[in-house]
Amino acid sequence: MDRDTAEPDADALPGPNAQRWVDFHQEYSAPSEYSHEFVWDVTREADGPFVTDVDGNVLLDFTCHIGAAPLGYNNEKILGNVREFDLVEPMKIAGQDLYFGAGPDPKEADVPGSSHLMEKLTEVSSQYGMDTVFLSNSGAEAMENAMKITSDYRAPSKYGVAFSGSFHGRTLGTLSITKSKEVYTRHYPEISGIETVPFCDDRGCDAESCDCGFFAGDGSQLRSMLAPEGGYVDPDEIAFLTLEPIQGVGGYRFPSEAFMQEVADVTDTYDIPLIVDEIQAGIGRTGEIWAADHYPIEPDVIASAKALRVGATISRSEVFPDEKNRLGSTFGGGDLLGSMMGAFTLEAIDEYDLLDNATRRGEQAKQLLADDAPEFVQDVRGKGLMLAVEFDTPARRTAVVQSALERGLLTLGCGKKTIRLLPPLDSTEREIELGIGVFLEAIEAVGASPTVA
Repeated sequence: MDRDTAEPDADALPGPNAQRWVDFHQEYSAPSEYSHEFVWDVTREADGPFVTDVDGNVLLDFTCHIGAAPLGYNNEKILGNVREFDLVEPMKIAGQDLYFGAGPDPKEADVPGSSHLMEKLTEVSSQYGMDTVFLSNSGAEAMENAMKITSDYRAPSKYGVAFSGSFHGRTLGTLSITKSKEVYTRHYPEISGIETVPFCDDRGCDAESCDCGFFAGDGSQLRSMLAPEGGYVDPDEIAFLTLEPIQGVGGYRFPSEAFMQEVADVTDTYDIPLIVDEIQAGIGRTGEIWAADHYPIEPDVIASAKALRVGATISRSEVFPDEKNRLGSTFGGGDLLGSMMGAFTLEAIDEYDLLDNATRRGEQAKQLLADDAPEFVQDVRGKGLMLAVEFDTPARRTAVVQSALERGLLTLGCGKKTIRLLPPLDSTEREIELGIGVFLEAIEAVGASPTVA
């Protein structure tokens, strides 16, 4: 496949082979969420945003597996480095219970492992004074560990604070701080003491919880909840405040500057540990390594995963507990290949100036959408290549996702009526023009349909 000339070429989806694979998979798998009945054929050609399915359809993937494949498929910026090494077995060891290395000196090792990945993570988080990392298997585990270390750091503490519209994972602990769709949390027990306050973007706060805009009386609802301001929660008893700098599942909501300044002021004034969930927005997606870098907040803990290929909880040494048994192998990551891929991803972002590329290509995409989108597109927003297109109705959004798929473009819904676009961080000008062109064709086809309202 020649990435410089490839284009989407798709017949009806799913094709007969894909349907056989879906049926085979579903025969044994527990019920779960699947974005599309698209089956990647790992034996066929794929490069960057272009991928071939089991029926031979070529698709343009503007989802990057919800950001978990930051450079798309078989990208030589990553794969070329991996090919140099003879992989070993086991590539996954028992959490943090064992060490692995390559040669006599880690400073001269040809194979980057978990130690090198942690070193790189402290380097890109040094602006927040972070010097310590705990690796795990997933984003939910990174968040679990973030909640765990801040609760220990602030012990005895009674409360955690989360924002409406948030999504932090599917473990029982992270579901307690997930405040988006009810389908994620129903029937499951919750950690006690979690308080929920509104998340505010440029259009105001969540309608369900705040009818008065950002300010409630003489201060924000976050501040007015605190006892010194006449509220009911002692800030000294708050273990953490957890925040997605840009809400993902909640609808790609970008916070207002006033809101983020208030979060910064409150956490600073009362010395409340701020956990920043960078699982979807981090590792260059927004044009900065961390989405938090765009705002005045000062994270105490960063939770990362997806694009990093492993989970990581990053903080300062004093925030982590002293006793070794507080964090162990249950939520510990010892993945050689994942650590290697994470290290190579951070190297590629730096070597190929992908932060600047994400910013330029994101502005290109937004301009193309703003120039040609019809009236029923209510908003186009984004930072870097974390892009959102909001429609007038949920039905219209769903129809556009399907219309794009029929034309060979993979997209994803989020929130109530928003589509998210996550092209690879090294997307070219041609690829953005091509993908947005297909997307606008899909929008036009839905707009012309008398059955979609």
